[in-house]
Amino acid sequence: MKLPRHMELWGPGYVHDRWNRLAYPSKPRRAWLAIADHFEPFWARPTEADAKDRVQRWATAWPKIAERAGRDSAGNQPCYTFFYPEEEYRPEFLDQLAAMHELGIADVEIHIHHDGEPRDVFIRRMSSFRDTLRLRHGLLRSLEGKTAFGFIHGNWALDNSLPGGHACGLNDEITILRDLGCYADFTMPSGNSPSQARMVNIIYWAKDDPSRPKSYSTGIPVTSGRARDGDLLMIPGPLGLRWADRAVPRMETGEIAANDAPTRYRVRRWLALAPRIGNDVFIKLHTHGAQEKNSAALLGGDLQRLFTWFGEECRRRQCKFYFVSAWQMYLAIEALRVRKDPVAALAAAEGASATAGLLK
Repeated sequence: MKLPRHMELWGPGYVHDRWNRLAYPSKPRRAWLAIADHFEPFWARPTEADAKDRVQRWATAWPKIAERAGRDSAGNQPCYTFFYPEEEYRPEFLDQLAAMHELGIADVEIHIHHDGEPRDVFIRRMSSFRDTLRLRHGLLRSLEGKTAFGFIHGNWALDNSLPGGHACGLNDEITILRDLGCYADFTMPSGNSPSQARMVNIIYWAKDDPSRPKSYSTGIPVTSGRARDGDLLMIPGPLGLRWADRAVPRMETGEIAANDAPTRYRVRRWLALAPRIGNDVFIKLHTHGAQEKNSAALLGGDLQRLFTWFGEECRRRQCKFYFVSAWQMYLAIEALRVRKDPVAALAAAEGASATAGLLK
């Protein structure tokens, strides 16, 4: 049997995680679902008009899908998170995404591709984009006195993790992100890439070693009642093997795409694999939704089916379920860490947003 590439990185962690879950089974009490879209309107170098059409397609279709989707256990619609690339910034595109954010059905975080530029240039790019999203478009929010953002690294090259420093170049990127206000990284899993972390299906704190790449490969798991113990919170999606649909196992990375649509089986697999804190399971899926083949599938019915099947499976298991943005997933994780009710914490955050405009 042919194993997936680079399974030597994540295989031991995967086996350890599966063994623990089989040896100490627990029934999920709550399931949290977020979709992180690596949203790249200029993927494959289209014309400005084609890039505009890609954004418009989502601005037109997503509100209708969110309205038709069933509500979660708190009565909320799905909230879709667009991780927008700094290098593809167009004010009019962000205005369209911000309009959906105002409706409470979308959020925007930071995505970036960079390759070998000096440290100060990277900091300047990130700082400028962060402030533009906040001040010009009313996106992001404040946390502990500074503008906070979630992050996805282009090409899964976080912290200079690809061979030869390709698509990054900064061994201290985790420290830089922490200092810039990054509340969590959502890059992992990278699956069959050499950038894949050894930590599998665990929400954890990465500690940076500024002299070496890929400091996030190992870390300290987040548990209830434990203090923050690292430089950057890592919130990965599910990673493992799928045993249905094919004669040989297939890698499951939580990606939804035209060639890898959601199915009822995959929903069950996500619930089995995704990181847990106690009896709360956190399912972070990802996609590249600006690409026409993917947007056609996602907006043409795949997202609708995903939300329906997820709700049905959770109800079957008598498990509460919540549709959340990347930011809201972070709030739920942080609430559990400090031994608070995550549902109440999200409700309080939304209340603060309505009154103070700080926690949208």
